[in-house]
Amino acid sequence: MTALELSSAVAVVGTGTMGQGIAQVALVAGHPVRLYDAVPGRAQEAADAIGARLDRLVEKGRITAEDRAAAGARLTPAESLAELADCGLVIEAILERLDVKQRLFQDLEEVVAEDCLLATNTSSLSVTAIAGALRAPGRFVGLHFFNPAPLLPLVEVVSGFATDGSAATRAYETAKAWGKTPVRCADTPGFIVNRVARPFYAEALRLYEERVADPATIDAVLRECGGFKMGPFELTDLIGQDVNEAVTRSVWESFFQDPKFTPSLAQRRLVESRRLGRKSGQGWYAYGDDAPRAEPHTASAEKAPASVAVHGDLFPADALIDLMGKAGVKVGRGKGVPSYPGYIELPSGARLALADGTAADTAEEPTIHFDLALDYRTATRIALAASSRVSEQSLKEAIGLFQALGKKVSVIGHAPGMIVARTVWMLVDFALDAVGREVADAEDIDTAMRLGVNYPLGPIEWGRRLTTYRVAEALDVLHDEYPTGRYAPSQALRRQAVREEYS
Repeated sequence: MTALELSSAVAVVGTGTMGQGIAQVALVAGHPVRLYDAVPGRAQEAADAIGARLDRLVEKGRITAEDRAAAGARLTPAESLAELADCGLVIEAILERLDVKQRLFQDLEEVVAEDCLLATNTSSLSVTAIAGALRAPGRFVGLHFFNPAPLLPLVEVVSGFATDGSAATRAYETAKAWGKTPVRCADTPGFIVNRVARPFYAEALRLYEERVADPATIDAVLRECGGFKMGPFELTDLIGQDVNEAVTRSVWESFFQDPKFTPSLAQRRLVESRRLGRKSGQGWYAYGDDAPRAEPHTASAEKAPASVAVHGDLFPADALIDLMGKAGVKVGRGKGVPSYPGYIELPSGARLALADGTAADTAEEPTIHFDLALDYRTATRIALAASSRVSEQSLKEAIGLFQALGKKVSVIGHAPGMIVARTVWMLVDFALDAVGREVADAEDIDTAMRLGVNYPLGPIEWGRRLTTYRVAEALDVLHDEYPTGRYAPSQALRRQAVREEYS
């Protein structure tokens, strides 16, 4: 099944920001486009707005004046659904209410031809449930664009329980022909991105609720150490706290209140207080010209130790050995057979160890945990958590050591798994669970997470780098610390870990 012919008209029902964006994508791709909105006059307003955006593209040299004129000639506001009768594809982007969407598509079935592809841009409702009201649900598919649709490349092509394979393929090929990067997905709560991304927000919120660190510090560590483009608190302020919390609650309820998806009380209180983020001027952070900038906790300068000893294998932090040598810190090797997990012995005798899921206070020796980094060579910040038995001198040595490597240091409270490590382990688990349940294949999941939420690595690839059996071990330890089921490794992760360990 090939993409929709360019001569075939595409209709967009719903002319809000997303509807206009989808219409612009189809229009620029070369299709005739019909705009329909139930509110009189809205379709014409949307057409005018799209025309203005096309004018700006001409000014920026993105399209020619001739292409803009041709596109404008192909764009038609429709006053009734009957005017969509000859369309080959109808995409809905209206109110997120199941009954309203079902009624719309029932009405469309009475109008369009039998071979017309019907699609919903829903981000939170079941594609299967919407199609359940149709006589011919096989031609119904989800086409989930990301906002702003003309700029973001990802499109989740969602097959409902009754969707025909040919319909899904035609939708996939059409999105691809429009210059998008489509990924295939089964109909599951949150699809790929909103399902797999939940831990990125949830773990940060839990750390905040446990008073491990403040929002600015958690955001800074995930950006500057974990390599994420934005931290979860600033990102939810951008999305809107009400929107993000609603998605989290919807996914949690759809999974029958599975503890892995539990919403945050702290975020609920933020929404109840109408501190919704940028759009309200206040969320986790304050906005406005006079608003003070929230700064992360950063340790004062300390003197680096002259020498340290490395015991065992620091995987995946082995790069620190080379960095310490280049910084002029003498690195000795501990006696005995190399093993994992290893640690760095400071002059005071305290151990500096990579976060492994345990709390620092549970270690037999005075221990300072440091967080996982995407790349220790390029990371500009590191988080440290010290056990109560660690002396002030030992903590200063650890701070000075990382500062000598060019890192800012944030000292946080006791937290099993710390910030980046805990977040990444859970993302790996959620991604592998989605693969195991055939929500999508591994390649499409990594593509979706890189393009949909701009992650520095796809979680499947991150799991390979860390090795999945070590991720499973770390989550087992976290599960012991928090025996609620939230951190219990999925069966898919356990199976992959066994295959990897014995391969």
